[in-house]
Amino acid sequence: MSSPEGAPRDVLPVHLLQGQKALVTGANSGIGRATAVALGRAGADVVVNYVVGPEEAEKVVEEITAFGVRAAAYQADVSDEEQVVAMMDRMVREFGTIDILVANAGMQRDAAFTEMTLAQWQKVLDVNLTGQFLCAREATKEFLRRGVVPEVSRAAGKIICMSSVHQMIPWTGHVNYAASKGGVQMMMETLAQELAPKKIRVNAIGPGAIKTPINRDAWETATAREDLLRLIPYDRIGDPEDIAYTAVALASDLMDYVVGTTIYVDGGMTLFPGFATGG
Repeated sequence: MSSPEGAPRDVLPVHLLQGQKALVTGANSGIGRATAVALGRAGADVVVNYVVGPEEAEKVVEEITAFGVRAAAYQADVSDEEQVVAMMDRMVREFGTIDILVANAGMQRDAAFTEMTLAQWQKVLDVNLTGQFLCAREATKEFLRRGVVPEVSRAAGKIICMSSVHQMIPWTGHVNYAASKGGVQMMMETLAQELAPKKIRVNAIGPGAIKTPINRDAWETATAREDLLRLIPYDRIGDPEDIAYTAVALASDLMDYVVGTTIYVDGGMTLFPGFATGG
């Protein structure tokens, strides 16, 4: 029998992140949107980053401010160094600092390997990997400048890299995406090693199959849904809130001793379920 669909709602302690300032990249839809809203529900002030779709970003801001916290929408392409630097400078100026970075912005440009263009390869690497590098670098500068503020958090800063189960599961037809997420894993672990002595916690989330607009074809029809569920032992497709709640927990002092870890939120996809019947 299938498990109940959907992540539970209204389960977050409302003051878990009170007084903290968060930036979520790619936050006007999908996982980014859910994460920005969940951070606001938990008490954080939130900057909603987007590239296109200002109307959607402003709707996210409205949803967050309904919790009695501050929020603002900032347009910036995370793969552009000047725009990232300007975005972080603006956040520090307008919000006072940054405590939490959720480096979520990502994209796909799928093609068979021999048909993939250099432009398709480079664009995905620029956004998915270089974008996380740039945002993490600029956030870290502020964390180091400010240091630990004990009444706010035990850490000087928290970086959450949005990776994927495809940092460990190869994915035919998506070599650029899988390579970018493999890079995110090693970047995250290296940053965690380097920054932990400075009381900066760096971790990652590895989503599995999540119902977002980017992968609608994989879950919207009954046939596609059935095929996808064969890869998920827990027998349901994830919701953006499944990732969002994980991000809130990782950003909080509840997980202050979690450093350099990828938390796979995938219903068991990384258990390689094909081997359950002999492999």
